[in-house]
Amino acid sequence: MTPKQYQIVKLIFVFILAVIFSQGIVFSNYLIPIASLVLSSLILLYLRRKVSGIMADERDYSAAGKSALWAIQIYSWLAVVSMLLLYAARDFNPAYEPIAMTLAFSTCILMLLYALIFRYQCRIKFTDKKLIYTILVLIFFVIMAIAALRLFSGEDNWLCVNGQWVKHGQPDFPAPSIECK
Repeated sequence: MTPKQYQIVKLIFVFILAVIFSQGIVFSNYLIPIASLVLSSLILLYLRRKVSGIMADERDYSAAGKSALWAIQIYSWLAVVSMLLLYAARDFNPAYEPIAMTLAFSTCILMLLYALIFRYQCRIKFTDKKLIYTILVLIFFVIMAIAALRLFSGEDNWLCVNGQWVKHGQPDFPAPSIECK
């Protein structure tokens, strides 16, 4: 496979994943998009190893590393500022607090992941074992994401039933102030 053919295959995968994700959101089925993402990532990793030709050189890797670092730093600053503003405005709308906490924890996780991956990249040279470790880490994070979705799903929440907000469990916040349709 040539690098150009690989790029075309990647674009096709992106288009197919976009369709699967949009349909998953429409039908409120989130496991199929997650499984599709994992499967397509593994297939693309396999196909990339079959490419004969130069995909990137040292300059590309250097630019990618700098771009990733800048993206993480910019996202972290924006997320922290947004989190502080949303947390300060939680008295106006209690829904701002979970959004602020989500931003705070996602930023912490992103920075920890970056630090761990950076240390991992500095210590281990690229081998077949590294690919296996990478796949195992991806599988671990998918399992953790599924467990988090299951454990932290909204059991204590407000549900919209026949135009009325109805308690589901014991929510620790008042009913939403927006109209229930």
